[in-house]
Amino acid sequence: MSDLRLIPLGGAGEIGKNCTVLEQGDDLIVIDCGISFPHAEQYGVDIVIPDFTYLIENKDRIKGLFITHAHEDHIGAISFLLPHINCPIYGTKLTLALIELRLDDRWKGPMPKMVEVKPGAKVPAGELEVEFVRVTHSIPETCALAIRTQHGIVLFTADFKFDFTPVDRQLTDMARLIELGQEGVLLLVSDSTNATTPGWGLSESAVTEGLRPLVAGARGRVLITTFSSHLHRMQQAILIAHEFGRKVVIMGRRMEQTLNLARQMEYVRFPRETLISMDEMSDYPPEQLMVLLTGSQGEPNAALSQMSRGEYRRLKVHEGDTIIFSTRPIPGNEGEINRVINNLVRRGANVITDAPTPIHASGHGYQDELKTMITLTKPFYLAPVHGEPLHQKAYKEMALAMGHAPHRIFVLDNGDPLELDEQKAWLGKPVTTGEVMIDQNEGRPIEMDKLRARQQMAHDGIVMVTLAVDRDGTMVANPHVEAHGVCGGDDVVPEIQDMLRGAIGRLTEFEMQETDYFRATIEQQVRKVLQAKTRQRPKVLTTVLVTK
Repeated sequence: MSDLRLIPLGGAGEIGKNCTVLEQGDDLIVIDCGISFPHAEQYGVDIVIPDFTYLIENKDRIKGLFITHAHEDHIGAISFLLPHINCPIYGTKLTLALIELRLDDRWKGPMPKMVEVKPGAKVPAGELEVEFVRVTHSIPETCALAIRTQHGIVLFTADFKFDFTPVDRQLTDMARLIELGQEGVLLLVSDSTNATTPGWGLSESAVTEGLRPLVAGARGRVLITTFSSHLHRMQQAILIAHEFGRKVVIMGRRMEQTLNLARQMEYVRFPRETLISMDEMSDYPPEQLMVLLTGSQGEPNAALSQMSRGEYRRLKVHEGDTIIFSTRPIPGNEGEINRVINNLVRRGANVITDAPTPIHASGHGYQDELKTMITLTKPFYLAPVHGEPLHQKAYKEMALAMGHAPHRIFVLDNGDPLELDEQKAWLGKPVTTGEVMIDQNEGRPIEMDKLRARQQMAHDGIVMVTLAVDRDGTMVANPHVEAHGVCGGDDVVPEIQDMLRGAIGRLTEFEMQETDYFRATIEQQVRKVLQAKTRQRPKVLTTVLVTK
């Protein structure tokens, strides 16, 4: 009997770029394939995806890509994996439709085979069998995956909560979870995002009662920012707008595409006449308008961020606008979000990030919901994922308090294989993993040396040196030096020029003719002057012009 291996390639010890491998013998399945967003110092990076080296090395063993739901941190990297593998993609109807929508934007090759799976259905994948189990989350048709292996059931919870009054009335299938627990769950791989938060999370339907008084009391336009995939939140906002006689503008191509698709497929319902185009806004007074838009995480290029800086031409922030942040900050984005909020306030907007009534409900279960999942499924082993180390540690402490043995709880990091046989579980030898950063202009991976060069220039500036010499190595003009972003750069330029005249005079004719050596020597000398005079290490670029 072959050992069972679970390997997170992304999403363990972090929030984002979820991608997990489960393998036994010659059979391998991939669960989710998502992105995360760059940190502030990852300059020019649009998105971050997992390192797919392990999948590429084992591509002939892959039986399928199984998608739990259609959030970007679970589907956004599929287009970057497709050039390397050829396997079917399994998901629910809405999930596959949103994947196709994303691939239309990003993927120019042939469409992969898409296999629609209804909640409750079972899919064979070699010697493995994957069952889709309905759970509640902040997007319809999210499913946990119950994977039957030679050693027992691996239950991958996906992102989940226990919401007993969901907007679409689709409850988590608790009866099936109980049955799986009675059958015997070997390993529970659980969402841990809210493991630090006691109690039970709010129902999504409670947000309606939270937003209603804010919209009713607003004297001007209402702008609500949320995620482009948060269909139920958008539906609730549109219904509230209709109730109070407001027309709604959807701002942002991704949000508009997602909402239109979901409406056509009848996953959301609202009076169609409530929506108007941005061009029609001038036909209505401010108190009759609502705008739904993205940018809640402070993304610099999002419309809301541009509006906060006064750079968005199509819509300006006015005195009296009410702007509601109907999301929770993703860890790491707090600084950018606060910058946007402060800029909006400076422009006269009434910004609401919290209120006496709820304006946001998390799609991830709180501690008592995580405990309920454990109680229902009775796992032998536990592995918290979809959380930072803080959340994983809190989950482990919670499980210990419930009586689970410490040697049966595994806090994984990306690349750590959790291996299991008939008698035990252990951590195997790490596999290749990491981050791959995608350039925002070219849409392809950025080499680390280029990213480091960007970071160096952002921190310490850049110095450009141009030298004109004849074929004998004699300077035919004074060195031209430009310093940009260097503290005291204007003062140090003359010293660099003096140094260059002396340094070039000491080089031999042979050294002058060896262009690479010549350039490296010049850059080294320039860096020494800069370090001594400015204590900075700017990027130094040298151009050598050889005249006739």
